[in-house]
Amino acid sequence: MKHLSDEELVRLYIETQRDTYFEALYTRHCDKVFRKCLSFTKNKAKAEDFTHDIFLRIVTKLSSFREQAKFSTWLYSVTYNHCMDQMRSPRQREVYAEDMYETLGTYADDNDADLVEMEAQRLNRALNYLTPDERGLLLMKYQEDISIRDIADTQKITESAVKMRLMRAKEKLRRRYLEALIFWLLIAIKALTAWK
Repeated sequence: MKHLSDEELVRLYIETQRDTYFEALYTRHCDKVFRKCLSFTKNKAKAEDFTHDIFLRIVTKLSSFREQAKFSTWLYSVTYNHCMDQMRSPRQREVYAEDMYETLGTYADDNDADLVEMEAQRLNRALNYLTPDERGLLLMKYQEDISIRDIADTQKITESAVKMRLMRAKEKLRRRYLEALIFWLLIAIKALTAWK
């Protein structure tokens, strides 16, 4: 099965309904789907539940896969949409920047751990001011490195709409991040003045 592409496995599963083909797809992609769900939920049990729900949805919708994009892009779209639906619910409002924190951590040595932690907290606060759609769009482009065309296909909007939404989301994130930075600088200045 390793020599078969995802798209070939999908075709074979649809034609034969043999579970081994779907199991091969599941084995290839379950860890990535779980990690994506975990990046939304920050809760291992919920991420496992989301992953289970997503693969149940995939097996029932597999016949709707039309190969207009790669299977992995289609799977990401289903994963993203499921997570976004769950995050839009009143019970799930927070999305964290764990992956971005890890990225910051790779550039810091042990002496910079506090600085990295502060930067990650500011970035996390700034991300929480974005809507789930804005956060999701930024994560698709800059964390998952999905092309503008593939994002447009998964979101069912034009490429120019994706570019415009990305530009607005980046500007909003930048503005909120700078506001958080200025706030902390003012607190630090006030603390230093009081200390003298």
